[in-house]
Amino acid sequence: MGLLELCEEVFGTADLYQVLGVRREASDGEVRRGYHKVSLQVHPDRVGEGDKEDATRRFQILGKVYSVLSDKDQRAVYDEQGTVDEDSDVLSQDRDWEAYWRLLFKKISLEDIQAFEKTYKGSEEELADIKQAYLDFKGDMDQIMESVLCVQYTEEPRIRNIIQQAIDAREVPSYNAFVKEAKQKMNARKRRAQEEAKEAEMSRKELGLDEGVDNLKALIQELHSYQDLIQSLWS
Repeated sequence: MGLLELCEEVFGTADLYQVLGVRREASDGEVRRGYHKVSLQVHPDRVGEGDKEDATRRFQILGKVYSVLSDKDQRAVYDEQGTVDEDSDVLSQDRDWEAYWRLLFKKISLEDIQAFEKTYKGSEEELADIKQAYLDFKGDMDQIMESVLCVQYTEEPRIRNIIQQAIDAREVPSYNAFVKEAKQKMNARKRRAQEEAKEAEMSRKELGLDEGVDNLKALIQELHSYQDLIQSLWS
């Protein structure tokens, strides 16, 4: 199966630009930031052991998408013909895509992540990302909560309020999946939020950190995989 078919199967689109969430006219920097943003959502380090295989496959396909669009010649062929050269070195099956990713995005500190989170939350960028996630997933809160950067299940009331305000202002349509969501799905997320809060508190005590550290569990889990986050999303 070729790259375009794989993208259709895994990401729901054969358009490489749509996979990265960027315009066809996107600059090299925009393509790189798009790749990084999506890679943070699908990185194998973010999921449990049961989901590792699927996440790894998505991550590898995403790496191939970026390798095509970041290569001047490959991108030109794709733009002109709508095809990719499956036999090119760029799409080498032997490439370690995680090592490739880590070469692109250097490690940053816990303080860097916290600083980014504080700036991102409540920003116009976060607002736009939440609205876009709502549109992309047609109101499915499970997928929305998984896709937006720095969001934990304990924050669902805030996210729902943002979406509801956008619906009321007619900025986005009213999807039944959102306004008529089954209580069973909502309760399942509430349980996850409660578990998340307990785990974060345990982690905070184990590390001897002060109370009030936001989303500690996520920060600890993602510290080794959030690479060059500030530079990629702020530049």
